[in-house]
Amino acid sequence: MYDRFGGQVKEVTLITSKGGVFEITVNGKKIYSKKETGKFPDVEQLVNEMASM
Repeated sequence: MYDRFGGQVKEVTLITSKGGVFEITVNGKKIYSKKETGKFPDVEQLVNEMASM
């Protein structure tokens, strides 16, 4: 993702959690939730989602 968006991203914040929660939010919009899907995201899926924003 950095290769694709590195120059456009001003900040990345990691927020710790418990219970296997892994969520990705971009500009206030949740684009992925491991809690909802039960698996880690596919990087290409995330890149495509971010590119469409």
